[in-house]
Amino acid sequence: MPPITYSPAYTLVPTYECFNRCTYCNFRVDPGQDHWMTIAEAEQILAKLQSQGIIEILILSGEVHPKSDRRPLWFQRIYELGKLALEMGFLPHTNAGSLSFAEMAQLKTVNVSLGLMLEQMVELEVHRHAPSKVAAVRLQQLQWAGELRIPFTTGLLMGIGETEADWVTSLEAIAHVHQQYGHIQEVILQPHSLGQQQIWSGQGLSMAELIRGVAIARQILPANITIQVPPNLIDNPSSLQACLQAGARDLGGIGPKDEVNPDYPHPQDLVLAHHLQQAGWQLQPRLPIYPHHDDWLTEPLQSQVKQWRNRLAALPSHNGHPDRAAASEIQETECPS
Repeated sequence: MPPITYSPAYTLVPTYECFNRCTYCNFRVDPGQDHWMTIAEAEQILAKLQSQGIIEILILSGEVHPKSDRRPLWFQRIYELGKLALEMGFLPHTNAGSLSFAEMAQLKTVNVSLGLMLEQMVELEVHRHAPSKVAAVRLQQLQWAGELRIPFTTGLLMGIGETEADWVTSLEAIAHVHQQYGHIQEVILQPHSLGQQQIWSGQGLSMAELIRGVAIARQILPANITIQVPPNLIDNPSSLQACLQAGARDLGGIGPKDEVNPDYPHPQDLVLAHHLQQAGWQLQPRLPIYPHHDDWLTEPLQSQVKQWRNRLAALPSHNGHPDRAAASEIQETECPS
């Protein structure tokens, strides 16, 4: 069987404040009600991670309104966090919601990839008070990423009031923009999972529906787009195996906390590897940029990515899965400080 990949990751949240008010959200706080992460705080966190085998730093932020006078400071903080993560030897991947073309171009210089969930290509009640969740706005981001040659991750949030026909429409839209630019690395199929902070009364997505969604996505999406499912949102090993049988090949970033779904902790990567191995799958770590996009990066970023690829290639294996302790040792001795 082919390998199943994941990204050893840690999430930095510059701010939880967000001007969107999606009724299913378990992440946001109201604008002005949150402490913004400082660069000094981030540096302390990252220094502790340098010996823990972390590769990807996911910079995940709530959105400050594009017309707010605080927007430039917000964007500069996100840019500086990416720059800091690079300087400390990590590979940053930013998902900060809807951005301008100029903002995306600037973030390209301090990230190896960017991401934004398309969610759905239809207008839904849960997005009534979320201006940046308008489908055309989200699709524009995918198009701009292609024009800028940015390796990109997108995906569907499923079980928020859409239909199966809507999945097809959304997946076809992703496939179309990818056929133009070839920049979509992964499509996440994320089942909405009930959380303690949401105000929407919807019940989310069943595992049978998720498995069906994976099969539909594999039929529609080009073969060079990887389908990703989040293992912490899948309720049992047999459902995860069914998703893999249907065509999923990646499990996303695995780290200490899922900031978007805080009620659902990530499984430990070695425990997950053991369960997958029993079913005949091999779990392998990956970088947040796929090899066929390496030459899209600037030379300094290419050099750092190449160093990481060499480290992964040198890792020993233990019982069919990557040795996390070995990964930690290699990172501690080779990452620049």
